[in-house]
Amino acid sequence: MEPMELRQLRYALAVAETRNFTRAARQCFVAQSALSHQIGSLEKELGVQLFARTSRRVELTPAGEAFLVRARQCVEAAELAVAEAAAAVGEVRGRLKVGIIPTVTAVDIPTVLQHYREQHPQVGVSLHMGASDAMSAQVAAGELDVAFLGLPDSREPQGVEARELTREKLVAVVSPDHPLADQKKVTLRRLADSPFADFPVGSQGRAQSDLAFEAAELEREVAYELMSAELMLRIVSRGLAVALLPAPLARAHPGVRVLSVIDGPRRVEYVAWSRFNPSPATRAFLAALP
Repeated sequence: MEPMELRQLRYALAVAETRNFTRAARQCFVAQSALSHQIGSLEKELGVQLFARTSRRVELTPAGEAFLVRARQCVEAAELAVAEAAAAVGEVRGRLKVGIIPTVTAVDIPTVLQHYREQHPQVGVSLHMGASDAMSAQVAAGELDVAFLGLPDSREPQGVEARELTREKLVAVVSPDHPLADQKKVTLRRLADSPFADFPVGSQGRAQSDLAFEAAELEREVAYELMSAELMLRIVSRGLAVALLPAPLARAHPGVRVLSVIDGPRRVEYVAWSRFNPSPATRAFLAALP
């Protein structure tokens, strides 16, 4: 029996990710016929079918699901070994997976990435947008290397290493024709009469505002739930809702009015990384942050 090769594992992971042999071959920079042959050889060696495929669909079989968990770990371990060897002679390489909430204000992400790229051009970076809790779990599980999180000031990241980046008070964002638009300061009570746009229930972004309203013993209507801060601001600018957002994001949007909230929510931004053996690329990224 021929031993399985690392490239076969990479090909299988690409097919699992894309659910398509043509796209997987393109992603791996090989001919589709070569990739298909290698997947077939791997299945023959294992004695199980990893993928159920027709001319239109490709899906993982139960055996494929089980196999690819360990296959992914093998590929990641091999990549880390290469990165560690390079780091030993002063060269940082490999891949860096960065999670970002939609409301990062503590750092300018494009500027950080530009400086990082200039210093470490051998590192490939992938960016993932998500909610703080989900990304904390992904960091702890090794699925993300680094994540930028935003939490209510009464909570801290769990299961990961973290460094506080900034603390800030959220501001109210209203349309130019909103009854409160000419005010400089408001209270939650005055805002509570308006429909809100906010992040989904269960997210830390939503918890920031919910906890503040609970503390004030007030109820409000959340008419729009969404993860995009940019879309939230556009909804507010149309007069459909009001929102509570970080001041730098709100003030960058020309179509809204920004009001201080006397009893408004506070949040803390963190950068988080795994407690277990962060990669050289991760360590270099953390060192590049202000």
